[in-house]
Amino acid sequence: MSNELIISSTPDGERIALLQDKRLVEYHVDAHDTPYAVGDIFLGTIKKVMPGLNAAFVDIGYDKDAFLHYGDLGEQFPVLDRFVQDVRRGKHQTPSLKAYGPDAQPLDKLGKAADVLKKGQSVVVQILKEPISTKGPRLTCDLSLAGRYLVLVPFSDVVSVSKKIISKNERDRLKRLMQSLKPEGFGVIVRTVAEGRDVADLDKDLRSVIETWEKGFGTLRQAKERDKIIGELGRSTSILRDMLNESFDSIIVDTPEMFEETKTYLQRAAPERIGILKLYTGKTKLFEAHNIEKQLKTLFGKTVSVPGGGYLVIEHTEALHVIDVNSGSKSNAENNQEATAVAVNLTAAREVARQLRLRDMGGIVVVDFIDMRAAADRDKVFDAVRDAMKTDRARFTILPISKFGLMQITRQRVRPEQNIQTSEVCPTCNGTGTINASILVTDEIDRIVDDLLVGQNQSGITLHVHPFLYAFYTKGIISRQMKWYLRYYKWVKLTKDTSLGLTDFRITDERGEEIELRPRTRPEQRQVPEEVFEGAETE
Repeated sequence: MSNELIISSTPDGERIALLQDKRLVEYHVDAHDTPYAVGDIFLGTIKKVMPGLNAAFVDIGYDKDAFLHYGDLGEQFPVLDRFVQDVRRGKHQTPSLKAYGPDAQPLDKLGKAADVLKKGQSVVVQILKEPISTKGPRLTCDLSLAGRYLVLVPFSDVVSVSKKIISKNERDRLKRLMQSLKPEGFGVIVRTVAEGRDVADLDKDLRSVIETWEKGFGTLRQAKERDKIIGELGRSTSILRDMLNESFDSIIVDTPEMFEETKTYLQRAAPERIGILKLYTGKTKLFEAHNIEKQLKTLFGKTVSVPGGGYLVIEHTEALHVIDVNSGSKSNAENNQEATAVAVNLTAAREVARQLRLRDMGGIVVVDFIDMRAAADRDKVFDAVRDAMKTDRARFTILPISKFGLMQITRQRVRPEQNIQTSEVCPTCNGTGTINASILVTDEIDRIVDDLLVGQNQSGITLHVHPFLYAFYTKGIISRQMKWYLRYYKWVKLTKDTSLGLTDFRITDERGEEIELRPRTRPEQRQVPEEVFEGAETE
């Protein structure tokens, strides 16, 4: 499976598309106007403690206070709080955590937020979820710094390995290496991509993450309230960090600035992969050249076609997302109803997994598959969804299909759902839902041509019309176009334009500039009261 990362820069931010075998599987917009990204670490201030919610609201500079639940403080919050206060008062001068190992008395999991948080208290917090809908960011005090092969966890001594690494020998090897490499006072979570990596790669990545921690410590010493202590990588480089592997064929960007930024990251993280980075210089827009714009328009609508027949209807609500699976043209492809249902559901299962990842849909998702009587068939579809979602980087849980044909999925939601407007204003009615009577369009064109050639003494005009109207004016022994010439002694050029509606047209002058047409004025039609007619009949 080939992977391509396409990054198109715009004045508002970067548009990022991940293609697998030329099919769009992830789409992100890294906007410049939002300084709050998952993973960013801020120095916040407790604004209000809410005993009823067992939580607090924290000011980190967003227009709405961020939410910090007691359960997100982390077991090592007491030692983190002590470290922050010591650094702010100048009692601790180095980024080392040797004196701040795991606390002998970790935070009570059943405790109360009001017992450990006070109004006006300074806390170092990390963004767990970006602002979604009307809610502010969600925070955690259980800090972590992600690298390519590992995640560094301050104020911990635990070394753990990703559950996706199955080999016991490999897990033991990675644990031994990390125990010998990590500094005191830090824990490490080994990521899946570290499987099979040698000690040099792991050590290099660990040093890079520790350097990030040291820079953040320097910022914390001088920081003011609301300041960002450590910033997460941009969306494009974070995708590279999490997914870059041997299957990546190319990384294509369209600006020199993004080219240099990506090149710098690759030189530090994977210098052997610099050759796949390319700068696009074509005249056609980058997303157009790689057929991404068309895929976006077809994949983000309310109705999405499924390859081989069938379609999905996707509805979004505040509480959950609903996906309805329909057979469509697939209904006559199989021998019986059960076989049709299974075939459509298996194909739809892969598209459902793709849509969840593409739109970054989080929270609760309910999928209404076509009813299947056999439990074995329902298990097949369940396995198909689970297999298709293995490549999803977000955490998720899938429940088996119920007897009503419903599958429930919960998927990690850390940022607003991606949504794209796929409907356009009708060029003929301009969104009004009505058009002028089509039978009158030729009369309107005749009137305008007469006004331009006689009233305004124009010449060399070109009429752009729908192909049907083009044929109407040009066909015949003596065409209507020729009749214009015989009447005005001026030639009107006609061109076909398939983007125009049947009743739509444009007129350009000899320089190719569009002529602004005068609106047709008609006398106002007045409604005659019925009483007038009643009176006339009486007389």
